[in-house]
Amino acid sequence: MNDDPIRLATRGSDLALRQAGEVKSTLEDHRHDVELVEVETKGDRVSDALISDLGKTGAFVRALDEEVLDGNVDAAVHSMKDVPTDVPDDLVVAAVPHRENPADVLVTNDGTDLEDLDSGSVVGTASLRRGAQVKAHRPDLTVEPIRGNVDTRVEKLLAPGLHAEHERRTEAEKEKQSADAREQRRGDYSDDVEAGVENLDNESAGESDGGSRQNAEFDQTVEEWFASLSPLQQSALERDPDEDYDALVLARVGLERTGLIHHVETEELPTNTHVPSAGQGALCITARRDSDVATDLRDALDHVRSRVETTTERVVLEELGGGCIAPIGIHALVQGEMVRTDVQVFSRDGTEQVGETRELDAENYANEARALANDLRERGAAELIAAARREE
Repeated sequence: MNDDPIRLATRGSDLALRQAGEVKSTLEDHRHDVELVEVETKGDRVSDALISDLGKTGAFVRALDEEVLDGNVDAAVHSMKDVPTDVPDDLVVAAVPHRENPADVLVTNDGTDLEDLDSGSVVGTASLRRGAQVKAHRPDLTVEPIRGNVDTRVEKLLAPGLHAEHERRTEAEKEKQSADAREQRRGDYSDDVEAGVENLDNESAGESDGGSRQNAEFDQTVEEWFASLSPLQQSALERDPDEDYDALVLARVGLERTGLIHHVETEELPTNTHVPSAGQGALCITARRDSDVATDLRDALDHVRSRVETTTERVVLEELGGGCIAPIGIHALVQGEMVRTDVQVFSRDGTEQVGETRELDAENYANEARALANDLRERGAAELIAAARREE
């Protein structure tokens, strides 16, 4: 084992810490001692803002890389999709670990697919790309921004329905308690056989029966029902239902890494029609170009196919020049000696699109990726990106 630990910078969010923890575990399997160092970023300081409102790419990246350049840490762990294409000259992408599923998913309360959502349904997303793709596919849906981390967004989806259920159960429980109280009073006056009292009792009995019928559908008290909910549902119930969404679009990998994928209903969206962001699903480990640690990180963590795929995507993105300003999806997949690459560039409202699927030679993928991007620019992608920049 090396004498000096590898110090890895990471954001302090739950998802970031889980990702960094995966990297730490792999490095430890290769007999490296590892220490995680939490660093606050610009994106963390304005956590309620949409990604597209942060001004430029790198809101979650720059602060970590500055720690690397200043020598305070040895390397930094990023989500690849957050890393700008203009990496500082003194830094290198030391490793791209094995990439997880890059697809987006539709999240609903009841498992409804995108095709089956009612017209006018509200779909929440923090991504310009996802919003444009939903509008292009289902222009009859309403796309609204949603803020917060993965947990927060899911809680916002669940909150209105859980609050409504809580209210129903609370009202039924109150009615049952009232009916029980009337039953008790009726028992206290059971010896009173006066006609007026007897009629009142009969009326109360009917009310009691109605209350029992209303409560019959609930076999738990409100407290028992709350205790039976998952921690995610309990947290959602404690949230003010100030926004009402019928569905969300999120990255599948975010739900998986936070452990939420098994607690929500999802539909995986095809990557050829809902093309992911460049680098989605992948991690990126940056280090100083002149450091010995960069070599150690590459040897322990780098996954060649994932690096080729994400590099292809980032070359296209760099040539297009859209960053987080325009809705752009780029997805590359190594298939034998070819790199199948899907690209979509949208207007912000989803009404216009320029895109193509092209197979690139794996031996010359970077040059062919640049050629693909330039062809798309000439076919109208440049105009869509320029229009998005004006709308920013």
